[in-house]
Amino acid sequence: MLLRILLILSIIFMVSCSKNDEPIYQTSKKINAYELYKEGLEAFEQNDYFFASKKFSEAELNFEKIELAAKSAIMSSFSLYGINFYDESLENLNRYLKTYPSDKNVIYAHYLIAIIYFEQISDEKKDLEPLLKADEKIDFFLANYPSSEYAIDLRFKKDLIQNQLAAKELFVSKYYISTQKWVPAINRLKIIIEKYDKTIFVEEALHRLVEIHYHIGLEEEARKYAQILGYNYNTGEWFEQSYKIFNKDYNIKRNFEKKAKTKKETNLFKKIIEMIK
Repeated sequence: MLLRILLILSIIFMVSCSKNDEPIYQTSKKINAYELYKEGLEAFEQNDYFFASKKFSEAELNFEKIELAAKSAIMSSFSLYGINFYDESLENLNRYLKTYPSDKNVIYAHYLIAIIYFEQISDEKKDLEPLLKADEKIDFFLANYPSSEYAIDLRFKKDLIQNQLAAKELFVSKYYISTQKWVPAINRLKIIIEKYDKTIFVEEALHRLVEIHYHIGLEEEARKYAQILGYNYNTGEWFEQSYKIFNKDYNIKRNFEKKAKTKKETNLFKKIIEMIK
């Protein structure tokens, strides 16, 4: 009987507590995406790019409007680029392109990817991968967005990349020359004159082909490349060097001094003419 009374009392106590107490679970406060974006923008303007990237990423997740989420994603990517977090920025940009393929900032995303690869290019003695990726991405951009406001900048960078690629080939060819591996050296030099003929390295490449072919006894081939060099660059230093190979008594230093003297006299003559006008 006593046990039954205690059971009834405990039930009454539990019911009364459930009426008076607050609910255990409450709905969480909704996150304001606009506030998150504002925080990110303020940090960005103060050059606190790491914090800015974090806030822009949070804003992207909380924006209901797709265009605002996309804008947050691109701002987060640019913030990571601002602190040289290249891999993280590229990952973010590639995700952005897959998630928001119709967004108005897609062109800028492709441009930024090209810039990131370009900025990772080092000298011709080091890793070639960023150079090739930059070249590939710039080609893609110029093919798809030739009239874009970013196209002029990328065309200029394309020329620099071509020179860098030519420099790489020349560096490798010189290594082969130093080890007397003539065939691979010739092949590398031919790449320069065939693919990078508008670069500053084509003159030296032609001279090296003259030099190698003459050294291994192929004088006709050497003369062929010397004629190409002379036809296109007959006032350059590398033509002087090639000319000396076939004319051992030719005094390069004296010839250059003569040119310098003639140039000096011409400049002096111009000054005199200007004075008596």
